[in-house]
Amino acid sequence: MKYYLIAGEASGDLHASRLMSSLTKYDHDATFRFFGGDRMTEIGGTRVRHFRELAYMGFVPVITHLPTILRNMRLCRQDILQWKPDVVILVDYAGFNLQIARFVRRNTSIPVYYYISPKIWAWKEWRIRDIKKYVNEMFSILPFEKQFYEKRHKYRIHYVGNPTAEEVTNFKASYRESFEYFRIANGLEDKPVIALLAGSRKQEIKDNLPAMIAAAQNFADYQIVVAGAPAIPPSFYKKYLNDNVRLITGRTYEILYHATAALVTSGTATLETALFEVPQVVCYKTPLPKLMRFGFNHIIKVPFISLVNLIDGKEVVKELFADRFKVCDITNELYRLLPQRQNKQPRESMIQGYRSVREKLGYSVAPDNAARIMVQLLSQDKV
Repeated sequence: MKYYLIAGEASGDLHASRLMSSLTKYDHDATFRFFGGDRMTEIGGTRVRHFRELAYMGFVPVITHLPTILRNMRLCRQDILQWKPDVVILVDYAGFNLQIARFVRRNTSIPVYYYISPKIWAWKEWRIRDIKKYVNEMFSILPFEKQFYEKRHKYRIHYVGNPTAEEVTNFKASYRESFEYFRIANGLEDKPVIALLAGSRKQEIKDNLPAMIAAAQNFADYQIVVAGAPAIPPSFYKKYLNDNVRLITGRTYEILYHATAALVTSGTATLETALFEVPQVVCYKTPLPKLMRFGFNHIIKVPFISLVNLIDGKEVVKELFADRFKVCDITNELYRLLPQRQNKQPRESMIQGYRSVREKLGYSVAPDNAARIMVQLLSQDKV
């Protein structure tokens, strides 16, 4: 069968590439055409556009590049009509992908599948109307989304497992590097590690890293290691670092494996840190903090910002964001989680919460599970 996939950023490129690989297991005649990146290209098929030509975030960048975005959208629509795939598979990236879903369902009989739901449960819940109208099947990687879609909005979805959980499990099973080897290889001291995961975008790093470093520097018995995002050049970090802080790029899992505690911005990194059972403080600076707190309490529909807490349904990790983002509070919360303290209950309680999160994620291999269901559904449609 012919599969047309659209991924608009690096994480989507990774997840889509793994899905493509899985689809070839269940459909030996699978052929691919896609908007995506280098990882998808490695699997095979024809890349129409690289995601770097699509991924503009924020009001000003989107407006500045609007002609390019519209041109790419027209190209995508025309290319789908010309290639006539058996299915269009959208991967996250809601702004672009829901426009494509609308076009495909209005102008063709091609089914539209969505792999990795856009986070409409946190923001822009009104998009459920378009999903119900234009998406034939939704494949979720977060267990709480099943209740959100099916109970709140009466829209049936498939929870297929969580790829991050699988990736961390596989890493832990195969990684054999001792702390001694790790620290020597990366020029570290013989001290336990406090890991700083300050985000994958420049603005996040600029906003969060200085306060994270200021808090972590209060613990002289530890060394501070910043997990550098692969897409961010080391030179960008230099203005925020000092002699007491070490930057290691592209080795986040290795850092977490050896870390004693962590300061983490919101996002997938909070889940990765939990899966490594590293006690963490979630810290995220926002503009207009008091207004943001009001919005979170009265407008945003979710009780937490971290995936760890959302999955478990309660506060496993402390979230210091908006008006609670203060160096003194980050320092105090970090202190509570360090093992040298006489009261180890906060640390142990958090690790128990992590294990609850792991059980709720389940043990399915997400891309394999999704691919199997997709091929079954498409085969039924052809009968």
